[in-house]
Amino acid sequence: MPLVPARDLVAEAAAARRGIGAFNVIHLETAEALAAASEAAGLPVILQISQNCADYHGGLEPIALATLAIARRAVTPVAVHLDHAERPELVDEAIALGIGSVMFDGGALPYDENVALTAQVATRARAAGVHIEGELGEVGGKDGAHAPGVRTDPDEAREFVAITGVDALAVAVGSSHAMTDRSAALDIDLVGRLHRALDIPIVLHGSSGVPDAVIVDAVRAGMTKINVSTRLNGFFTRAIRERLDSDAGLVDSRRYVAPGREAVTAEAARMLRLFALQGVA
Repeated sequence: MPLVPARDLVAEAAAARRGIGAFNVIHLETAEALAAASEAAGLPVILQISQNCADYHGGLEPIALATLAIARRAVTPVAVHLDHAERPELVDEAIALGIGSVMFDGGALPYDENVALTAQVATRARAAGVHIEGELGEVGGKDGAHAPGVRTDPDEAREFVAITGVDALAVAVGSSHAMTDRSAALDIDLVGRLHRALDIPIVLHGSSGVPDAVIVDAVRAGMTKINVSTRLNGFFTRAIRERLDSDAGLVDSRRYVAPGREAVTAEAARMLRLFALQGVA
């Protein structure tokens, strides 16, 4: 199956009032695991490469080309997305490499700066036919849209979208990045008000810390794209630790990394079904 535009996957999920999983790539093994999860679930997936991931690999190109190759070989719909790019030039590089969806993160900037810079980046992305996601926390927010207590105002969100022309919006409704426990409490009423205020899909970042039942409530209230990274990283790491603990003489990294890849595949497939509301009462 050819590489699928994230725009199409997000639009289809929004129209069906279900969620779609957007999972972060850390290295080749996670990209492989996520494509396998999509096949196992029979559902589309978005593979996300963050700015931090690109920097870890010494640049965007190596990990982007590998991830795009995996997506092109997938048997189910797989899209590739640049996540949390704070440098506009990284967005331009992603577009040049053939990544069809980008997120420009100006959430830590003062509102006026966020609007102006996001609008500039969005203009270039849309001219290239690339889907663009923006982020909005609160007016004057200094710590981004996912600092504790930050909430996105629906009226400000409507204005932000109108001025910038973004295709999707990451909003602050109570989640937080890099949580290792699942104790986040989302403002489901706010999710519904944001959904009604906007005519574009809304995105939940920091979903690793949100319990399954709360994610289901958020999807039903209008959340479409559900981003997950830390939770899957935990499954990968625990599986590797267990494998190494079981065999002190093991030196072939393929033999202990493979269980990590398998663990991510299983949990990512489960989450794809959850977000799509399959089997949910």
